Amino acid sequence: MGLRQLAWRACYELLGARVRQPAWTFMNYGFAPLDPTAAPLALDPADEPDRYGVQLYAHVLDGLDLTGADVLEVGSGRGGGASWVARALAPATTTGVDLAASAVRLSRRQRRGPGLRFMQGDALALPFDDASFDVVLNVESSHCYPSTERFVAEVHRVLRPGGTFAWADFRPAGEVAVTRAQLRSSGLVPVREDDVTAEVVHALGLDGARRAELVRTWIPRVAQRAFRPFAALDGTGPHERFATGATRYLSAQLVREA
Repeated sequence: MGLRQLAWRACYELLGARVRQPAWTFMNYGFAPLDPTAAPLALDPADEPDRYGVQLYAHVLDGLDLTGADVLEVGSGRGGGASWVARALAPATTTGVDLAASAVRLSRRQRRGPGLRFMQGDALALPFDDASFDVVLNVESSHCYPSTERFVAEVHRVLRPGGTFAWADFRPAGEVAVTRAQLRSSGLVPVREDDVTAEVVHALGLDGARRAELVRTWIPRVAQRAFRPFAALDGTGPHERFATGATRYLSAQLVREA
């Protein structure tokens, strides 16, 4: 595991172990449509504070009918995305898997939804039989993995024929083509590929004050300075790289053919 992956994992473990407030539900950077006339995503009032995080999930899953499906989220974090999927999109089952034991414990305590469960597991060695799921979801997590190719091979293995891999994450601009090739490396066929950097930057701007307040309130003071870049707050290097296009935010849907 490289230094970058170790740093990200340490941040996620800190969040799970030290930030136990259930109100911090999502850790992704969010998504906000650029069209001001676009109809807003309908949300339950309890989900409204996490609108931008939910909207990223809605974008990644756009066009997929999850009714009655078996869904796996790899890198489920604090469980907010898996819980929203289970409650809003009517799958038969939703399984969240995360490497961080602290995040799994928090999710089991706090997240609810029909057919929802959480397990600890490694994205490169998923603890499931072949052809177990109709949809595999992976949102802003794969940048932590030592090998994208090994992860995608596992996705291919656990997907049923005709199933969909729905993915979103960020990469340096110079790695976009390589990342697209890695997503196809196991034989999954892309049916949609998007660059949503502008929508993510828009969400970071709209949600910046709330995110900064969460860091100020819930992150231990000694760690706040180091944590601000993790949250891509305004004025930090990660935010600047998104804004200038040096880092790109990508999404895709790929299908395991029959």
